[in-house]
Amino acid sequence: MQAKRRSAIDPSLLMALLLLSSLSLVVLYSAGGESYDLIWRQFVRLFVALLALIIFSMISPDSLRRWSPHLFIIGTLLLTLVLVIGYIGKGAQRWLDLGVVRFQPAEIMKLAVPMMIAWILSRRSLPPGILSIVLASICVVLPAVLVILQPDLGTAILIAVSGLLVIFLAGLRWQYIVATIGLVMAAAPLMWFNLHAYQQRRILTLFDPYSDPLGAGYHTIQSTIAVGSGGLHGKGWIGGTQSQLEFIPERSTDFIFAVFAEEFGLIGSLLILSIYLFIVGRTLVIAFNARDAYSRLLTASLSLTFFFYVFVNIGMVTGILPVVGVPLPLISYGGTSMVTLMAGFGIVMSVNSRKHFMA
Repeated sequence: MQAKRRSAIDPSLLMALLLLSSLSLVVLYSAGGESYDLIWRQFVRLFVALLALIIFSMISPDSLRRWSPHLFIIGTLLLTLVLVIGYIGKGAQRWLDLGVVRFQPAEIMKLAVPMMIAWILSRRSLPPGILSIVLASICVVLPAVLVILQPDLGTAILIAVSGLLVIFLAGLRWQYIVATIGLVMAAAPLMWFNLHAYQQRRILTLFDPYSDPLGAGYHTIQSTIAVGSGGLHGKGWIGGTQSQLEFIPERSTDFIFAVFAEEFGLIGSLLILSIYLFIVGRTLVIAFNARDAYSRLLTASLSLTFFFYVFVNIGMVTGILPVVGVPLPLISYGGTSMVTLMAGFGIVMSVNSRKHFMA
């Protein structure tokens, strides 16, 4: 007997996402110099992102599975188009200008890549064989390389991780894992010498940011000062000296956690981390209860990729990871990234609402 389909929206997950988005508006007001225009633009982006969540939550996993190869091909073509006619800003060619709006096709690949890898691996028995792994690896490397050429190493890493997580979650044999680690270590010197000079400096200054305090180490030094000066309770909303005196660079985007930690202290930081952990835990539970391999692989990879975003951004701000230009999910100012994230959570909710529903 066909089970009655539940509502697509998961209330607890939606509340956590809305709470994070509300905190974003609060901290952006401070980080953006008390600009109402900035808050309004972020609010509009949030509204569009929530529409994306609702739309994707209504699409069945079966439909997503069928569309996975098409979305991947479209995204790859758009990445290629960026390299030819893309808009250049801040020294990088990452955007397509549609006249009304600019968007980054690389953001599409944060969904398209794990969807494609889950499609490839779920069509065969698990754990995957060598041919499936090779095909999946090609689908990870190709878009990552296209994004690196823009150049955008941070986004390329996120795209690659989203795909590699699917391969790992599919039950990758330990022999393949060891072999992959060996290949990466062997290729490390080649990868190092192919990095841009500024990327090499960012990695080197991770170990000693004061070796270049006004250059590559400046971001790390100022953000760690802000985080540490917040203390237990923080300096209060709009009371952070590092942020209000504009010592913190990119304080509305990549380094917004430094602003939050300075103003709300350790207690506020633990609160926001608790919300992130709840979201990750809830999505992993949904993945565990999914009714087919494609849904399980895709949902689990989206959950762990979201965790990876948070870990990299906070690690970057607190000085334990190099500066790679990764925004704090649902908190940093931005449009395309927020829409992509919410669309991903829409997919998670779609999987959850259909775990007992057989089409």
